[in-house]
Amino acid sequence: MAIATPLNKLSGLARTLIQEKLLSEDEANAIQSQANTIKSPFITQLVLSKKVNAQVIAETSAKAFGFPYFNLDTFNPDYLPTKKIDSKLMQSNRVIALQMRNNTMFVAISDPTNLHALDSVQFQMGMALSPVVVEDDKLGLWIDRIVASSDTSMKSLDVGDDFDLNDHIEDSVEEEQQTMEVDDAPVVKFLNKMLLDAINMGASDLHFEPYEKFYRVRYRVDGVLRDITQPPLAIKDKLASRIKVISSMDISEKRIPQDGRMKLVLSKTRTIDFRVSTLPLIHGEKIVMRILDPTSATLGIEALGYEPIQKERLLNAVSRPYGLVLVTGPTGSGKTVSLYTCLNILNNPGVNIATAEDPCEIPLAGINQVNVNDKQGLTFAAALKSFLRQDPDIIMIGEIRDLETADMAIKAASTGHMVLSTLHTNDAPSTLTRLLNMGVAPFNIASAVSLITAQRLARRLCKSCKVPIEVPKQALLDVGFIEEDFKEEWQLYGPKEGGCEMCNNGYKGRVGIYQVMPVTEEMSRIIMSSGNAIDIADQAKREGVNDLRRSGILKVIQGLTSIEEVEACTNE
Repeated sequence: MAIATPLNKLSGLARTLIQEKLLSEDEANAIQSQANTIKSPFITQLVLSKKVNAQVIAETSAKAFGFPYFNLDTFNPDYLPTKKIDSKLMQSNRVIALQMRNNTMFVAISDPTNLHALDSVQFQMGMALSPVVVEDDKLGLWIDRIVASSDTSMKSLDVGDDFDLNDHIEDSVEEEQQTMEVDDAPVVKFLNKMLLDAINMGASDLHFEPYEKFYRVRYRVDGVLRDITQPPLAIKDKLASRIKVISSMDISEKRIPQDGRMKLVLSKTRTIDFRVSTLPLIHGEKIVMRILDPTSATLGIEALGYEPIQKERLLNAVSRPYGLVLVTGPTGSGKTVSLYTCLNILNNPGVNIATAEDPCEIPLAGINQVNVNDKQGLTFAAALKSFLRQDPDIIMIGEIRDLETADMAIKAASTGHMVLSTLHTNDAPSTLTRLLNMGVAPFNIASAVSLITAQRLARRLCKSCKVPIEVPKQALLDVGFIEEDFKEEWQLYGPKEGGCEMCNNGYKGRVGIYQVMPVTEEMSRIIMSSGNAIDIADQAKREGVNDLRRSGILKVIQGLTSIEEVEACTNE
């Protein structure tokens, strides 16, 4: 004889059905007891018992709890965002994601009283949920279909549900460091998921940030940081230790910053590198992992967004037998990808290429790459001195930081070597004055520097959902458009509010905005006569060199980005 379950111990759905006289208390007790025995949800056992029709249950509970009812038969499975919820979480909580709208995910659930399921899914997704009630039997069929499809997709990538970094990290850690406690298994799975999700979303960085009351994970996608999830605060130390282990860092040192690196093998043809940095904060260690995808160096110069004349000027400069080519811009503006793209073009069996970087971000076969180490005395200048004794044709220096490195780079460029490097300046003309301020002699700059490229990255409008907009002509002129722009027909576009399934709030990917300035004879004269950045900028304009704002406006006219993006990343 089954023991009766107290009414207040029955599920909220069971009590509602009893109140609506669709189910007796005895029937509810019996079904609840069976569900407890086989560890099945009450609603699933109720539908199997055929005491109440699944559609009647859904319609009744939707009305009782104020949620909309939805018939899954009317929904096209092709529009399902199947990768939004982890398959195991989907099965255990019986929830599927239906549609994303205005940063809110609509989810299908058969038991609206199961708040624990909704909380678990909201924690995993890191966004607001809007539940709709569906029939439990149809929900079960959809979950099975989605999981089966997901398993097939994951197997094709050689990354399954049991994916473990221990099996995929190259050159990893010592045997005793690989041993994790049983209690750390959830942390390992959580980190695995964060890394794979970041790669799938096209993120460039992952931020793990501890605070006094909460712990936060953010991804930088298309240059913008996005909140992803807030895991329990208690995992922060174990997660930091796990990341340090797989990145070959000292797990016992928590008082000073550390740098590390790890390699993730996704398949036989795809490997992702992560550059890892830790920083001690007052509430724990912040960890930033930068994703270094080697495929970015093989995209080709056409994919970077250079205008035809800019591409021609750049290729002419790097194809010369000697000279100094500088790429400038702030951190995260794509300088490294531009340099590696040039190196990839120049990389052939007939040349000797050497690079000094801090650290090497993208390994390229056929290029001799050196990691500088200031603590051991291997500075950029020291590496450059060694390069000159190694019979190089092309040299790449990660960054010119001081006068010694600048002098060595100019010496190399003046003695028959092609030298590529970066500087942190706002635009191309100010780069020349920056070298002067560092102490480089004007005649050395005029004779060695052949071209300077300044660049920014603007978010690219989503091709699937960008919307045409109208802006008054005077407003466009105020931004930087010129009268000649209005002589031809073109359409202005902006991001769709909330975006679509294919993008992030109306944007997907990024496009480069460039100022490509060859150093001509007239510019050399200005440098020799102690001219300033304004003088050089005026001369560049006379020679047809577009500044960053003008280059950005051309991208707006082409429909690639929005006015807001150009204004955000360029000055006028």
